[in-house]
Amino acid sequence: MIHKTDIAVIGAGPVGLFAVFECGMVGLKCQVIDALDAIGGQCSALYPEKPIYDIPGFPKISGAGLVENLETQAAPFAPVYHLSQRVEKLERLPGDAGFRLVTSKDIVIEARAVIIAAGAGAFGPNRPPLPGIEAYEGQPGGSGVQYLVRRAEDYRGKHIVIAGGGDSAVDWALMLHGIAAHIDFVHRRDQFRAAPESVARLRALNGQGLDIVVPFQLDALEGNGGRLQAVLVKSLDGESRRLPADALLAFFGLRSELGPIAQWGLNVEHHHVPVDPATCQTSQPGIFAIGDIATYPGKLKLILTGFAEAASAAHALYPLLHGGQPLHFEYSTSKGRPGA
Repeated sequence: MIHKTDIAVIGAGPVGLFAVFECGMVGLKCQVIDALDAIGGQCSALYPEKPIYDIPGFPKISGAGLVENLETQAAPFAPVYHLSQRVEKLERLPGDAGFRLVTSKDIVIEARAVIIAAGAGAFGPNRPPLPGIEAYEGQPGGSGVQYLVRRAEDYRGKHIVIAGGGDSAVDWALMLHGIAAHIDFVHRRDQFRAAPESVARLRALNGQGLDIVVPFQLDALEGNGGRLQAVLVKSLDGESRRLPADALLAFFGLRSELGPIAQWGLNVEHHHVPVDPATCQTSQPGIFAIGDIATYPGKLKLILTGFAEAASAAHALYPLLHGGQPLHFEYSTSKGRPGA
């Protein structure tokens, strides 16, 4: 069976979901493919409870809450989701017929155009190079070595070591303070890459159930039978400390790779796909890229930037798929949406 649609959206993260809505608002149907087993991308897989502060109209919203709202927003346009599979092949059909996509589950989709909203591509955590770390991975939430927090409550009453100096490390330290019994925050230097306001809040908590341990870096893990008992850290001048721990939360960023996307004949620069910032079209006509995977001069890697790119791509797609017919734009406040 061949699935036919107007737009194939590769990636079901927040930006891909909003692309479904924007395409729906101009009368284009979408089918969405994602390698994860649920929609939401990194927001669902890595940060479901992490608060997000820069979504317009939401002073604070969790990753899971944002995904739920975006799914509800897209639902009136009846998107079809193909989950737990990735696009292995993409080829151009003869003439102006569009593209044929084949997934890792042998699902065949024929689409008139393609929007790549695959974030940073296939991703996974950067693991600290600690001997024997594998023995402590894969433990239930709240214990062992973890690279994400699915439920803050898993850490209630636990002794936690958080390692890293970016937004994820700082934000989770702030969120888990008062839930965990104690937090040791380890970083190799006394400067952080997180938002200044968050860093100020972290420093204000130092000595109040949270200790900032700098300049130190992870050195070894101590435990028995896969049960973590302590994290050993060492400074650059050789000073060692033993930090009792039920869990180590290691936030050293994500490693990513484009995977099959790199074989689709697109221009690629440093694991990103250059696009025309006015339309988000790639070097291949009919293929657009939005969100973190797309790059152009002055690009800001923010979810709200990806949302704007989704709107630009949808509005550029309409005349492309309608023989150059201009789109007579209407604001959603006057146009409304199905079911509204």
